[in-house]
Order: sequence, then structure tokens, then C-alpha cells
Amino acid sequence: MLIFFAWDGGWFAIAAVALILGLVGGFFGARALLKRELEKNPPINEQMIRAMFMSMGRKPSEAQIRQVMNNMKKNSNL
Repeated sequence: MLIFFAWDGGWFAIAAVALILGLVGGFFGARALLKRELEKNPPINEQMIRAMFMSMGRKPSEAQIRQVMNNMKKNSNL
């Protein structure tokens, strides 16, 4: 039993590799989950764009709203 916990560096290397793999896997998993959630529930929608235009005193056309939405989608590269 005492030999198992002896300082030979083997268990430390396994723990370090497991930690690194966990961090990398967690990062990419969280990134994919966040990307999927943002696609399903975008942070801004057409109603918000209309409200923004109206608050600036402008009546937006559908073409302007689609243009803003397309620009938002094009520039959102997560």
C-alpha cells in the first residue's frame, strides 16, 4: 500500500493529463452548448430592432430590419 503512494511521478503525470483533458473537453463542450443556445435564442430579434429604431424616432422598413438582422448574423462568429 505504501508503494502505491510512493513519489515516482507516475500518478502525478496521470492526474496532470486528466486535468488538461478535462479542461480542454470542458472548454469545447461549453463553447458548443453556448453556440447552440445563442442560435436558438438570439440576444436580439426583430422586435428589439424595431424598438431601437422607434426610440431613435425612425419608422423602420422591413428591408432595414432584415439588413440589420443579416449584419448581426454575419458578424456573430463565435
